[in-house]
Amino acid sequence: MKLIANLPIRWKITGLAFGIVAFSLIMIGIILLGYVKDVKEEELSQKAMHTGQLIAQNQMVQMSIELDYASEILQPLVERIRMINGNDYIVILNMNRERLTHPIPERLHTKFTGGDEDAAFSEHIYLSKANADNTQTVRAFVPILNQNREQIGVAVVGNVLPSLSSIIYEFRHSAFVITLITILFGVWGAWLLASHIKRQTFEMEPDELARTLVERTATFNAIQEGVVAIDDQERITVINEAAKKMLNVKKYAIGEKIQDVIPDTRLPEILRLGMPLLQREFYIQNRPILSNRIPITDGGKTLGAVAIFQDKSDVDRLAQELTGVQAFVDALRVRNHEYSNTLHTIAGLIQLDQKQKALKYIFDWTEEQTGLSQELMQQFRDDSLIGLILGKISRGKELGISLIVDKTSSFLHYPEGITIHDIVVILGNLIDNSFDALSTTKVIDEKNVYLLVKEEKEALLLQVSDTGSGIPAAVQKQMFTRGFSTKASEGRGIGLFLVQSIVDRVEGSLHIDSKEQEGTTISISLPMTRGMSPKHDEKQSSY
Repeated sequence: MKLIANLPIRWKITGLAFGIVAFSLIMIGIILLGYVKDVKEEELSQKAMHTGQLIAQNQMVQMSIELDYASEILQPLVERIRMINGNDYIVILNMNRERLTHPIPERLHTKFTGGDEDAAFSEHIYLSKANADNTQTVRAFVPILNQNREQIGVAVVGNVLPSLSSIIYEFRHSAFVITLITILFGVWGAWLLASHIKRQTFEMEPDELARTLVERTATFNAIQEGVVAIDDQERITVINEAAKKMLNVKKYAIGEKIQDVIPDTRLPEILRLGMPLLQREFYIQNRPILSNRIPITDGGKTLGAVAIFQDKSDVDRLAQELTGVQAFVDALRVRNHEYSNTLHTIAGLIQLDQKQKALKYIFDWTEEQTGLSQELMQQFRDDSLIGLILGKISRGKELGISLIVDKTSSFLHYPEGITIHDIVVILGNLIDNSFDALSTTKVIDEKNVYLLVKEEKEALLLQVSDTGSGIPAAVQKQMFTRGFSTKASEGRGIGLFLVQSIVDRVEGSLHIDSKEQEGTTISISLPMTRGMSPKHDEKQSSY
């Protein structure tokens, strides 16, 4: 057994095919032998019956059977008929069951004791089988009637049935040729099949394939990112444990249609597009994910698609570093500068012995900061968003830009599939872009940025407007493309791409209204419920 296990797959398949062909030939041979034996038996039975009827209707037989010297007349007659018709023996019996003819002369005038002849003496015609001398014989019993339709004897015609060995011997040449041709073609075909399988498996043996599969499965399950692959029929071919856990897949999914396992997946789109989609955000199984989706191709033909993804909450830290966290750092730096100036002012007033003015300055500054914070807390539910806005207001003051929050702004509930990190990414990037636009504009006196965050029945409206010089049409077409920036030398070009990805993920809408020297308004509408296409609201700030 160990020797067989170590054989190459070509020899295993060839040996298996040879065994199957040999077994099939044996089974077919047995069936054919049985069939030939039945055919031979039927043929000999019909021949015996035909000869028996011929003898029973012979007038010479009918006229001679009752004579005392009947054997002398009938024996040569019957032997000629037997030789002509090819029967093994013909026996004529009179009504006393005495043999009047027999191929063995010594048995003439002896009693017939076959045991199956009784019905024949009652005018019955039938076939019977008998065993004698290690052979099996089929016998036809035909009653002999005279001219008055009275029975005067019985004709018994027998033919020896061929044995299996004699049948095999008869067809030995044909059987040998057929067996040889079948085995040669079977082995040749098996060798070609084994070679084809070998090429298809990259010349790897089954044990090597099994080891590779085990290693691949272990590797896939060790990856923290989810991996899902489908074939060109949209059936799942690979899904690792991370993907099952992330997408809440609890059943065995290999071989299943991906729509039946993950109904809201968009992986089959790659089969139709035939091109990769990188760093795209999706909302699948009520969970936001960030995914790379790549077609599997061979010779220009798309054979399937693979998606590698991770929970977006795991990458929100990166978004925060790009927007919110960086904004908080900037805000702390600005606050430090602002507090330093405030303390210097208070210290100067005290040195000038203007204590009342110093107190009034402290109360006015505190009231301004407290009032702004309390107003934002009444409008928004999340401290992170309030912190972002306060930081941006402080940053704007440092740049000489006023960030004005619309008095009608209010935000209490998140749209489905949206987190505070998404809101921070969107607003942080849009406000920063407005600051950048105003920082490079010197022809206007008032540099203002207006912010509106309005929760409506069907959608959450995020709107940022500025009084800058506007965005050229050519830039508008590319500004949300990954890596595009008018300040590429500064390593930018990711912020607005993230904004567009979030909007696309929840099937929201984005609208740009920009005119030269009149400023820019970017409005984003995020549906409160997935599947509800938000209608863009042209509402502008109340300023």
